[in-house]
This record gives sequence, structure tokens and C-alpha cells, in this order.
Amino acid sequence: MSEYELQAEGPLDIIEAGTTPGALGGMGLPGAKTRRAADEAPWWDTFPWWAVLIGLIIAWMGQKVLFSDDYAVAWERISPGVWLTIKTTLYSFGLAFVLGLITGLGRISRFFVFRNLARTYVEFIRGIPMLVLIFTIALVVVPQVSESLGRENSVSPEWRAIIALALIYGGYMAEIFRGGIQAIPKGQMEAGRSLGMSRGQTMKSIILPQAMRIIIPPLGNDFIAILKDTSLLSVLGILEVTQLARQYASSTFKFREGYLVTSFIYLLLTVALSLMLAGFEYWINRDRRGER
Repeated sequence: MSEYELQAEGPLDIIEAGTTPGALGGMGLPGAKTRRAADEAPWWDTFPWWAVLIGLIIAWMGQKVLFSDDYAVAWERISPGVWLTIKTTLYSFGLAFVLGLITGLGRISRFFVFRNLARTYVEFIRGIPMLVLIFTIALVVVPQVSESLGRENSVSPEWRAIIALALIYGGYMAEIFRGGIQAIPKGQMEAGRSLGMSRGQTMKSIILPQAMRIIIPPLGNDFIAILKDTSLLSVLGILEVTQLARQYASSTFKFREGYLVTSFIYLLLTVALSLMLAGFEYWINRDRRGER
């Protein structure tokens, strides 16, 4: 055999470089299917153990509320604040969504005034601690604005709290919208303009619908964050879950019962909201899986 001839001692020696594992299986070579099976993770590696653990924690907390008189009394005193917590979350998120969208569009605007105003607002919000912003907006900004409009003391404490959370999270959501819009290839805007659509029409009909798939997961995280940050509104005397828990614990000195029930309520709300958002995200991506 000359030095230019191929010396093949087995079937694998004659396989060209770059042959895929699927091709090996198609050739009937031994071990190909075994290697594919070995690449698949075992069931216990992908099983949602975290859900089991969270379920056990919720079950343990729930049985405390159901079968212990002390915990049941704490539940009766604290649970009336759930509705106010949910209402504050929904209103704050709705206002923050609109404000974040407008500011996010301003961040990528061609008009330098709008662009710089949006950047100033975002940097101001991100540069100050949330608790300080809540005090500043609810106790300084809102009263000053209402007074300048001739409506002094016309804004209730609840709406001051809602406005504070909306303004804070509007700044964070603005960056989510900006990042989602800029993630869409520029060719999409050029394609819309080539069809005779204006820049605004292209943004509304082509860019934003695609960007929403990128934006929705981080917006869902902010939705949950707003729900949890309503607990900070207790510093304004708002009778939401945390404030009622503080009042109950300070009046009865049953801190364990009061704050365990509070944790139980927040965990129920956040887990339920997380499942709803996961289902919504699954639904909007159904066409990618060929289900539409």
C-alpha cells in the first residue's frame, strides 16, 4: 500500500469529519443510539423539585392558619389588606406600563429634547433609593403639584402611594421597552418604510408587536416586584398587608404569628401571579411552536 492510500482499520475510520451523530445512527453504527440516549438528562434532573418544595412550604403555612387559633386570629386581622395590596399593584403597574412605554420611545426618539428629558427621568429614578423616592413623591411632589393646581390635600394617601410606585417603576420599565425595541433588527423599520408606512405606523404595526415577546418576561418580573414593593407603602400608613401585620404584631407582641401569616399571603400572591404570567408567555409564543 502506497503512502497516499487510506488505511482503514474499522468503520469509523472512513467517516468524513463533520458527520453528525444522526448520520451515524442512520448508518447503523454501534453505539450511536446509546450516545444519544446518554445525552438526554434523566427525569430527576429536569423534574421541578422547586415547585414541590414551595408547595410543601405553602402547605405547612396553610395548616398553621387552619389549625392554630393564634395563626387564625392573625389571618383574620391581616388578610383584609390583601384587596388593597392587589388594587395598588394593578393600578401602579398600569400607570407604570404607559409611562414606561412613552419614556422608552422617548429614549430612542430622534428629537433631542424628548430624548434628553426621557434620559433625565430614567437616571433620576435609578439614582435614588426606592424608599426615599416614595417619601419624596408621596409627601413632597404630589402635594406640591396638587397645591399648584388649586387642589390642596385633594389626593388621598392611597393614590399618593400608587403614583409613587408608578413613577418609580415607569423609569425601570422604560429601559425594558427601549431594550426590547432596539433588539428588533433595523431592517424591520426599513421594510415598513419601503411599504409607504410612516415611522409611527411602522413602530405600531411591526416593531412593537415583535418587541412585546422580548419585553413581556421582564415586565412580568416588574409586575411581581411591584406586588412585593407595596409592602414599602406601610411607611405612609397605607393599610395594606404589611401595615396590618405591623399593627397586629405591635399590639399583641405575636411577631411570629403576624409575620409568618404575612409571608404566607405574599407567597400565595407571588406564586399565583408567576403561574399566570408563565401561562400568558406560553400562549403568546404558541405560533413559534406551530400551535396557531
